[in-house]
Amino acid sequence: MTPEDNSGLSRRKFIAQVSLALTTLAVPIQGLGFIKRPIMKDKILYDAIIVGGSYSGLAAAMALGRALKQVLIIDSGKPCNAQTPHSHNFLTQDGNTPAGIAAVARSQVERYENVKFYNGLVTTGKKTDDGFEICLATDEVFRAGKLIFATGIRDLMPAIEGFAECWGISVIHCPYCHGYEVRGLRTGILANGEQAFDVARLISNWTKDLTVFTNGKTSLTDEQSLALQEHQITIIEKEIQKLEHNNGYINTIFFKDGTKFTLSALYAPRPFELQSSIPETLDCELTEKGYIKTNALQETSVPGIYACGDNSTHMRTVANAVAMGTAAGMSVSKKIILDQFQYTASMKY
Repeated sequence: MTPEDNSGLSRRKFIAQVSLALTTLAVPIQGLGFIKRPIMKDKILYDAIIVGGSYSGLAAAMALGRALKQVLIIDSGKPCNAQTPHSHNFLTQDGNTPAGIAAVARSQVERYENVKFYNGLVTTGKKTDDGFEICLATDEVFRAGKLIFATGIRDLMPAIEGFAECWGISVIHCPYCHGYEVRGLRTGILANGEQAFDVARLISNWTKDLTVFTNGKTSLTDEQSLALQEHQITIIEKEIQKLEHNNGYINTIFFKDGTKFTLSALYAPRPFELQSSIPETLDCELTEKGYIKTNALQETSVPGIYACGDNSTHMRTVANAVAMGTAAGMSVSKKIILDQFQYTASMKY
């Protein structure tokens, strides 16, 4: 219709009505752009998705890759030992940097064409009819028959100035990882009660110049305090204000009363939380201490979901993470292989 076709319709009114009609048609189409939908990155159903691409995740990927399985590693690139200068108690790698060990490991895993890497933060997971779906912060979705969580843990820092900057460098948690390097030095233990007593007894193997800092009133029993004193282990109950350090290497503890204490190393056992809460949302059972509960095959309480590394053990060493990852990868691949063999046989007969 044109203005000439209808003498009662002016050109101005005609244009206005046409514009209104076009706008009305466009609204539903524009509105679709505001509907947030998952982005299926690809249609591949991977044999396994590994969440976490550090030592344990890489070891699991290598075992699966060598078993000819299609594997996807998703990692956000934030390992918990990022500022630790050296790793120890790992044959062939003793004294190397954690980042260097991980780089070599990744380069070796990358040789297996059936192992793919994707950089991203996994935010949710859900069970599906044929396995699991993993969703990233970008709304991208990936699918797999099995899941392996190698997500590690997050250490919880106290409200002490300088503590976080020294963590993993001179404020340490494990004598088997760091004790040899600080042997014989003036050393402290930041803990109280039963934990302080247990740690002090252990660390006394590496140094005799040892002090327990309870950061407030002691909760050690009289018997424990006496035992420590008999071994020339001093107990200081003052509250700590800050740690003075040089690029993460501690030299002085300052107390809130204005006094100070010089030392070279501080053992500080810390509480933790799981780096990822997704295993819990998928109903994976936890231990009393907060780790993901697994059996000897690294299987969780949920069929098809496995866990390995620091999220499922208190033994926090690179060597142990690699061993657990290898076990998880082998367990998953064997499960897949045997299930496929049984399925094929039942279909044939």
